[in-house]
Amino acid sequence: MYLVLGLGNPGPKYELTRHNMGFLVLDSLAEKQGIALTQHRFNALFGKGKVGKVPIVTAKPMTYMNASGQAAKALLETLNLTSRDMIVIYDDIDLPLGKIKVRHKGGDAGQKGVKSIIQLLGTDQFTRIRIGIGRPEDPADIVDYVLSPFLEEEWSQVNEIIETALDLTEQTIKELENRPQLEEEDKEC
Repeated sequence: MYLVLGLGNPGPKYELTRHNMGFLVLDSLAEKQGIALTQHRFNALFGKGKVGKVPIVTAKPMTYMNASGQAAKALLETLNLTSRDMIVIYDDIDLPLGKIKVRHKGGDAGQKGVKSIIQLLGTDQFTRIRIGIGRPEDPADIVDYVLSPFLEEEWSQVNEIIETALDLTEQTIKELENRPQLEEEDKEC
């Protein structure tokens, strides 16, 4: 079984923002696999299902981005899983819009949701799917940028990015299931 955690911020105010890319991909995964995100415990909204024959729990932390580790830790403990059984999907300002990278370990690169997870779990040994949202020209604008909605003209590209990330998430789940040990290979799309 794998825990697939999409990072974002709860509530309609943040629903379509750049910082909610993890939620957008997770919602698409849940919809495609027929997983109802109706259980609300452990600081998360979650549901159970499968990708192919692989059992998964899909979850969206309801703690806001910067405290995502609370939900990750509670769910892993409850499900009796290790960090290596978790895939975290999130936005990354250090990647251009549409660039996607899969990593199996590493630092937080300034992403506060990932930082929270690493701090509370005490390890960086989990798979992450980093989805590029680009970076504003002025570093002082980062908070406003990530909390702003995508522009109308970006949505066709964003929908393609979500589809690509969804396919990559499903592929990663199947690869992890067929590989007893994580290899140190990273992927880019």
